[in-house]
Amino acid sequence: MRITVLGAGAWGTALAKTLQENGNAVTLWDRDADLLASLQRGANEKYLAGVKLPTDWKTQPDFSKAAGGAECVVLAIPSQAFREVTEKLKRHPGIFVSVTKGIEFETGETMSRILREQAPADRVVALSGPSFAREVALGIPTSVVCACESDGTAKIVQGLFHRPEFRIYRNTDILGVEYGGALKNVIAVGAGVGDGLGYGDNTKAGLVSRALAEMRRLGVACGAKPETFNGLSGMGDLMLTCFSKQSRNRDLGERIGKGETIEQIIASNPKLAEGYPTAKSAHRLAKEKNVPTPIVDEVYAMLYEGKNPKLAVRDLISRAFKAED
Repeated sequence: MRITVLGAGAWGTALAKTLQENGNAVTLWDRDADLLASLQRGANEKYLAGVKLPTDWKTQPDFSKAAGGAECVVLAIPSQAFREVTEKLKRHPGIFVSVTKGIEFETGETMSRILREQAPADRVVALSGPSFAREVALGIPTSVVCACESDGTAKIVQGLFHRPEFRIYRNTDILGVEYGGALKNVIAVGAGVGDGLGYGDNTKAGLVSRALAEMRRLGVACGAKPETFNGLSGMGDLMLTCFSKQSRNRDLGERIGKGETIEQIIASNPKLAEGYPTAKSAHRLAKEKNVPTPIVDEVYAMLYEGKNPKLAVRDLISRAFKAED
C-alpha cells in the first residue's frame, strides 16, 4: 500500500520503518528539510541516534505531493499542530491513522474527533499502547492496539503494521483508546514528581492504581467504554510511562519534584513532553464534564500554578475518606 507518514520524529520514523519493512511504499513528510535529507540516507540522529533505517523509502518536503496519492496517511505530529495539519487533508480519500496522544485544549476533542471533520468515522483509526519509539525501531517485541469504529478498517491497519516483533490488537472503542493514551501522560508527570521527591514503590503503585480509576471515570464521561482502560492503551501504557526511565513525561515530573520550575525546564528544552499541554486540556475537560480528577488537578497545579510538589502530595493524601471505586 502507498503510505505517507506525516511527522518524522522518533515515533513517526519508527512506524515508517515498520511499514517499509512490511513491503509498503512509504513516504515521509516533515517541516524539517535537513531531517528528511538525513532520513533519505538511512539515519535519524536527531531522534533515533544509532538506529539503522531504510534507504529505499521516499522523503518529500512538499505536503501536497507527500499526501497526494497515499492510500493511508499516518499522522505522527504534536497534538498542538494536529488541527492545522489535518485541515490540509480535506477530501483526501485514504485511511487516516493517528498515532498522536493528546487532547485539544479549546474543544476537549481527541485526535480522531478532529480527523472526523475531514473524513467519515470508518476511515479514521487510532494506534496507541505501551511503546517507546526506539524499542520499536530496534525490533524489540512490542504490543499495541489500533481502534476504529469500523472493525474492517481496523483489520486493514492491523495488517499494515503487524510484524513478528510488533503485535497489533484491534478495538472498536476509538475514544477509549485515545483517552487512555492521552491521560496516562499526565499521570506519568505525577509519577515522576514522586521520583523527584525521593518517594518509593509504594507511592507509585498507589498513584498508578488510583490514576487508572480516574482515567476511566473521565473517559467514560466523554463516551469511552470502561473496559478499554484495562487494556494496552490504558493500564499497559500507564505502567510503561510511569515506571520507565525512558519516559519523557516521567522525566518532566522528576525535574519538578527535584525543585526545578517549569520555566527553567522550558528554557533548557522548549519541546516539552505531551503531558504538559495535555494536563491543561484534561483539567479543563474534567471541569466541563464535572468529573472529579484529583491527580490531574494536582499535576495541573504544579505545572501551571507553581504549586509546591510536597504540598500537592499532601493535599492528595489528606482528602476526605471514600470507598474504592
